[in-house]
Amino acid sequence: MRGLMMDTPLLVSSLIKHAAAQHAQSEIVSRTVEGPIHRYGYAQAHRRAQQLANALTALGIVKGDRIATIAWNGYRHYEIYFATSGMAAICHTINPRLHPDQIVYLLNHAADRYLFIDLTFVPLVELVAGRAAKLEGIVVMCDRAHMPDSKLDNLICYEELMDGAQDSYEWPIFDENTASSLCYTSGTTGNPKGVLYSHRATVLHSFAAALPAGLCLSESEAILPVVPMFHVNAWGIPYAATMTGAKQVMPGPGLDGASLHEILDAENVTFAAGVPTIWLGLLNHMREHGKRLDRLKYVVIGGSAVPASMIEAFENEFDIEVRQGWGMTEMSPIGSINTLKPWMQDLPPSQRMAIQIKQGRPPFGVEMMIESESGEALPHDGKAQGELLVRGPWVCSGYFGIDDAGVHRDGWFATNDVATIDEQGYMQIVDRTKDMIKSGGEWISSIDLENFAMSHPDVQQAAVIGVPHPKWDERPLLLVVPVPGKTPDKADIFNFLSDKVAKWWLPDDMVIVESFPIGGTGKVLKKELREEYKDYALPQ
Repeated sequence: MRGLMMDTPLLVSSLIKHAAAQHAQSEIVSRTVEGPIHRYGYAQAHRRAQQLANALTALGIVKGDRIATIAWNGYRHYEIYFATSGMAAICHTINPRLHPDQIVYLLNHAADRYLFIDLTFVPLVELVAGRAAKLEGIVVMCDRAHMPDSKLDNLICYEELMDGAQDSYEWPIFDENTASSLCYTSGTTGNPKGVLYSHRATVLHSFAAALPAGLCLSESEAILPVVPMFHVNAWGIPYAATMTGAKQVMPGPGLDGASLHEILDAENVTFAAGVPTIWLGLLNHMREHGKRLDRLKYVVIGGSAVPASMIEAFENEFDIEVRQGWGMTEMSPIGSINTLKPWMQDLPPSQRMAIQIKQGRPPFGVEMMIESESGEALPHDGKAQGELLVRGPWVCSGYFGIDDAGVHRDGWFATNDVATIDEQGYMQIVDRTKDMIKSGGEWISSIDLENFAMSHPDVQQAAVIGVPHPKWDERPLLLVVPVPGKTPDKADIFNFLSDKVAKWWLPDDMVIVESFPIGGTGKVLKKELREEYKDYALPQ
């Protein structure tokens, strides 16, 4: 027997319709590429999204068409999110930090009809547009006064496109399983793979993100997503913030420590989200200039493991809570958020930190298990290590345009992460399967070594890779970026690590470097480091 409930579909357009009706004056504030700060409320944002939907209709866009963007976090990008998905087209965000050849691949693989770009990326698009077979036009996200002098054909001015359209549009009703947006993985091996999100998945993910044990969103919060809108839809924050009517603050291209501090302070931001490298820049700026952010209550940090030293810096020096998170493009992306259970608040600091450095617990909607190499389900005892498998309504069932991706096992998505899960449900990533170091038949976690190394006062960043060894197969090599003005001493670092890891885990050598290669999502590119140091001669 079926329940007698209305069969109302979960659609992205319902989020902004609700925000416009119930949170009309809540602001969306953007630092623009042109320079000035732009601000408006959800009611005006909704009208502009409707206007853009009419403009796209006039261009011939229909259900299922892909509209690409290469843009920063800003109000026009926000309008594209809701206009395209709302009219049943698909918003395809492209990471500008990818190699131009990969961007060409994405444009062609997705068969994008139009590309919307910020002024910053005109030179990049000049390199790639001619090789995108399906591309019919390029829309520059500015007004006529700022239109660039470019050799690109079919350039369209965003504001002129908008001026020719009505700001009243009836959002269509359709199946909630219809595709809403398209994001590609960062492509660390081979070509990036497309994850095609549905309206249902996006709305359910927004509910989970807004929960108190998640991102804790409400209309009383002011949110700054430093994570780019071209990276997994800014972790779903534009949707979840819209659902709750929270103030949104868009940083535009200003992602350095000084620019972030300025806008965080000026807009009374209470919550921000981004990758560790971003927060390292903010911490350094505040320390060097004696700055604080007294209204910022907490930051969510994801993308790579957060060292204890960063958590301690935020909490002890600046009274800002850190919530570590984990997820994947394939998971929309939230898989877990680390919030302490009430009784854990009274634990001694060292015991609390042992929990806080984990990636956290899955929200309702995500299930997790760990599996041995032989396919056996492993216990959740905080000790057993196995590949992490996940499933849920916002986890991908396959990749766009790939018939057999080989990523699922009996209905579970295989993450390629090695993890533990403890008795309280807290998951901890031990390593990526490809980053684990196998020495003498035993595994060494590069993440653990890196986090311990970064707790040394002379080390700003650390990366650990395996390099060939004639006897042990692989041994760990520690690469460090020093704190400005410091020169880390190898003997001192190794002595510092000696009581934190097993003796056989200790690196065989250490190299000081100026910086690490960073990928488009802010992660250290260990693949490049392994290639660079593949012939490194370890001391015997």
